[in-house]
Order: sequence, then C-alpha cells, then structure tokens
Amino acid sequence: MDIRPNNTIYINNLNEKVKKDELKKSLYAIFSQFGQILDIVALKTLKMKGQAFVIFKEIQSATNALRSMQGFPFYDKPMRIQYSKSDSDLIARMKGTYTERPKKIRPPPVKGEDEAPKKKKKNKDPNRIPGGSNAEQPPNQILFLTNLPDETSEMMLSMLFNQFPGFKEVRLVPNRHDIAFVEFENEMQSGSSKDALQGFKITPTHAMKITFAKK
Repeated sequence: MDIRPNNTIYINNLNEKVKKDELKKSLYAIFSQFGQILDIVALKTLKMKGQAFVIFKEIQSATNALRSMQGFPFYDKPMRIQYSKSDSDLIARMKGTYTERPKKIRPPPVKGEDEAPKKKKKNKDPNRIPGGSNAEQPPNQILFLTNLPDETSEMMLSMLFNQFPGFKEVRLVPNRHDIAFVEFENEMQSGSSKDALQGFKITPTHAMKITFAKK
C-alpha cells in the first residue's frame, strides 16, 4: 500500500551509535538542501532507535528528498526513506503538537537568521583584511570554508560535499572549528560545488561562506 505524499519523511536503518544531537544536526545538514525544514524528530527510546522524521514546509521538498537520498550511505548505513504514514497524528503524539502549528510559530527565528550573519561579518572582516583574502582567489581545486558552527565534523562536511563529482577529502583545521578545506579533483568540480553550496545553512544561524583556497 502506497503512503500518500506529505510534508514528513520517515527514515529508518540509521546508525544507532550516533548521538541524538549529532544525528539531528547531520540530518539537517544533508536534508536542508531540499527546502525549509520545520523540525527533525529523533527519539532514542528503544522502540524508536535508528529512526527519525524530517518535517518539511513543502510537500515537494519531502518528495525531492525522498527520491534523491534513498539509500544514501549515512554513517555507513544506507538510509531507508518513505513518507510518514500520518503527517500529524504520529508527530503530534510524539511532540505534543501538530506540524501545522510550527508554520505559524517559526517565522520569528527567521529574523534571527538574518541578524546572525550580520554580526558574524563584523567579526570576519578584521580577519580577512590582514590576510588580504577578501580579494577572490583564482579558481583551483581546493575550497576554503568559513563561518562554520562549532559542532561541524569531518563526517558532516563529507556528506555534504561528496554528492558532487570529483570530491576527494575534507580537511579540518586543528583548534579551529569555524574553518575547513575541501579538495576536489579539479577546479571545475570544486567550482560547481562552491556555487551550489554557497551560503548553505549548516545550522539555522550559520550560513557557510565558500571561497577558493590560497595557493
């Protein structure tokens, strides 16, 4: 029996060893490319282990996510994705709220999203001027990422970038959580991922900034 498409996708076969917070952040990182996410529900109860729900604002986002990410190797296990059997009942029971309600409640944080990057820019400008890196570097196969959240992990960035052809590796910088390097086979491939993920929000308040690395 086919389940009617709706805003919520149900994912199972997730790696049970991954901590709940890390799981939710990683799910957000790979699924927010498909559209605005209202909420991610992952419970660590025995019955709900290895499962999660991602609630999108638009049904089309859920449909695209389901098609694109079916079988995606997430923490070494292929994800199994389907539409949630009931968009409101199950989520409502688990959260004590209906998915329709967050649509009305969510807009205030959006203002915070706009303000946060502005504050960040002030911090970044002084760093950029001494290094002279505010001039765009010529295209090359290595990308330089800035404005990353503290909890960024190599796995999270790898999952984000390995969907692009030519991906080679992610290199984090010791003792710096806010920057990283991503290497591709050539500058064409690094350029296409740079364009696609420029300004990508790993968390609601951190829009990733991507430039070509200095040679």
